[in-house]
Amino acid sequence: MAATKELKLTMYRSMNGRLKAHKSCARGLGIRKMHNSVIVTDTPENRGMINKISYMLHVEEV
Repeated sequence: MAATKELKLTMYRSMNGRLKAHKSCARGLGIRKMHNSVIVTDTPENRGMINKISYMLHVEEV
């Protein structure tokens, strides 16, 4: 079984004043507030949400 890749996401910009769809993407990824990190699996669905709000995130491979 292949090891699944994981990504560490850190939000460095506020969600205040953002589009509703962008806020939903952040919540879907499990991000709740600024400067907190979450680890998500690297799937096409998560990549799509990350690409949509990439201007608010720092992404690192774990």
